[in-house]
Amino acid sequence: MGNVPETMKALVAYGKGDYKLELNYPTPKCGPDDIIIKTEGCGVCAGDLKCNHGAAMFWGDEVQPAWVEPPFIPGHEFVGHIVEMGENVQGFELGQRITADQIVPCGECRFCKSGRYWMCQPHAIFGFQKGNNGGMAEYVRYPKTAVISRVPEEMSLEEALLIEPYGCSKHAVDRAQIRNEDIVVISGAGTLGLGMITYARMQNPTKLIALDMVDNRLEKAKEFGADLVMNPGKEDVVAKILEMTDGYGCDIYIEATGHPSSVQQGLSMIRKLGRFVEFSVFGAPTTVDWSIIGDRKELDILGSHLSPYCYPFVIENIGNGNLKTNGVVSSMFPIEEWEKAFEHATGKYGDFKVAIKF
Repeated sequence: MGNVPETMKALVAYGKGDYKLELNYPTPKCGPDDIIIKTEGCGVCAGDLKCNHGAAMFWGDEVQPAWVEPPFIPGHEFVGHIVEMGENVQGFELGQRITADQIVPCGECRFCKSGRYWMCQPHAIFGFQKGNNGGMAEYVRYPKTAVISRVPEEMSLEEALLIEPYGCSKHAVDRAQIRNEDIVVISGAGTLGLGMITYARMQNPTKLIALDMVDNRLEKAKEFGADLVMNPGKEDVVAKILEMTDGYGCDIYIEATGHPSSVQQGLSMIRKLGRFVEFSVFGAPTTVDWSIIGDRKELDILGSHLSPYCYPFVIENIGNGNLKTNGVVSSMFPIEEWEKAFEHATGKYGDFKVAIKF
């Protein structure tokens, strides 16, 4: 341990669509409060793809300012071992395997001071600003305020790379407050949707129903605990759900696709006084008849962001097998093949989660 080299391999984002593999990029310097890890691997998130493609939510447009600060190293789903620590760091040892929440809270704002760090006002996140470089590099710096969790050595890399996405899945399902008499619909069975399904199974709802347009995802959803799976491209899922529920509708609908049609579908199939949880990042605005929410159904509409306080539970329950992970990380590529990794991460080859490994 120690002896961190001066330079490293890193994928660096210089601008929209301007991502370059650097073979001799400066290694992060360890300040008195910092931890440096040697990266084992880093998942590729849909957000990484959207950022590379130049989405306005990252790079700004006439409505919103730019949020990213290039040059930065992407990646926020990563895990590694401690190779260097500042003199003020306590509670950790060289060689320990750790990961961190994707947000780097400031510790000073109203949200941080009241324990709601995931809504930190400045909102620095690993992998989008040059001050908080991400995991698509051989070494990463965790600053003082990073929310760090220990990862057991015996956990496989494929499992460890799901801690961050499954943490987000858990938070979304927790927002839904599932009870065992509920009929729950989860729309979307990608990595995040599958994390929601395997965790929602632990809440033991009366019926857990998964929706997706891709049949191999539905098969995986069934394996992970869905009682029933349906493809909205092939059947009238709203009619089916209403028929199953004597015309009332489902109790809870969790939206994890990011498609406007899934929002409309959810508002149509949810019962009066139901609970609708919105998780996704959308590529386009969604237009719905808001009178459904108020005048017709009096719904609870809840958002879900990040994974506050979720990592310890997720790490323990991936470890003991309660949260299923089998086959979710379906491809791993060396950093030299990052373009291939990004291409596979679109899902066009049937992958759920793709990762870069070191």
